[in-house]
Amino acid sequence: MKANGMMKRTLVAGFVLAAGLSASAFEWRTHVSNALVEAKAKDRPLLLFFTGSDWCGWCQLLNKEVFDTEAFEDYANSSLVSVMLDFPQKTRLPAEQVEQNERLAKRYEVRGFPTIHLFSPDGEWIGQLGYQPGGPEAFIKSINQEQARFRLRRKVNEQMPRLE
Repeated sequence: MKANGMMKRTLVAGFVLAAGLSASAFEWRTHVSNALVEAKAKDRPLLLFFTGSDWCGWCQLLNKEVFDTEAFEDYANSSLVSVMLDFPQKTRLPAEQVEQNERLAKRYEVRGFPTIHLFSPDGEWIGQLGYQPGGPEAFIKSINQEQARFRLRRKVNEQMPRLE
């Protein structure tokens, strides 16, 4: 029975790799409300990636150097809930998605692409990132540093007396 299970996994992995797809099955979500429910249920941070996927050179470089790597995909699959908020020029998105993306870009004052915002599973803002060199390791380290700063701010705020 183990041999059959291993064979199935090998065949699936072989098909995925032969098709040019990632074996880690990393998938960007596109609806923030559903992703926030998932983040809360899984107790994971929410990553919002504001991008111009088909025209923004820095966004494409970030995808190539970080998001499309196996190291980041493995990290994201086990540690994040990731949402792509796209502003393409050549691709038409559903009207509901365009409205959501524009509303969130305005709310979080996105001035350029790529912009990445991190939120706690409860929807509290953690921090903001953008393109940086160094590949997935540097990017993951930056995510972890933002989360550590957030936990420290939260702890300090809890210990400080309230202004009355």
